[in-house]
Amino acid sequence: MDIADFFAPDRIALDVKPRDKTQLISEAARLFGSLVTGLQPAAVEEALRARERLGSTGLGGGFALPHARIEGLDNYIGMFLRLARPIDFGSIDGKPIDLAFVLLIPFETKTPHVAALAVISRKFRDPALVAKLRKIDAQAAYALLTAP
Repeated sequence: MDIADFFAPDRIALDVKPRDKTQLISEAARLFGSLVTGLQPAAVEEALRARERLGSTGLGGGFALPHARIEGLDNYIGMFLRLARPIDFGSIDGKPIDLAFVLLIPFETKTPHVAALAVISRKFRDPALVAKLRKIDAQAAYALLTAP
């Protein structure tokens, strides 16, 4: 599985300005609803919040990977967000995040979602890639994230 399998150039939001984790999740849900026909922002927001209640998806190094299963979704859908300023996300390293990749997972899927999560998290463990993502435009970010 590759990020390009569930990620598109129009699903990049740069300089997003959430005050906190709750607002970041709300903004991601709103963006998904505006980009994906039939996707209900309220359902996405509730699913992401429910997942965060199980434990933070802040993986450290300024990066979070919020994800949730969505009823009625046919395919995985991903979105990259770069924040204008870091926010607390309850990350495992205790540091704020300024990068997030949000993944929506079909409620019923034959492909294990851990494969998608692993592909994403591997990218964001590369310090050079992460440093570039903090500075480049959307087109360059898409190319960098989808490069083999």
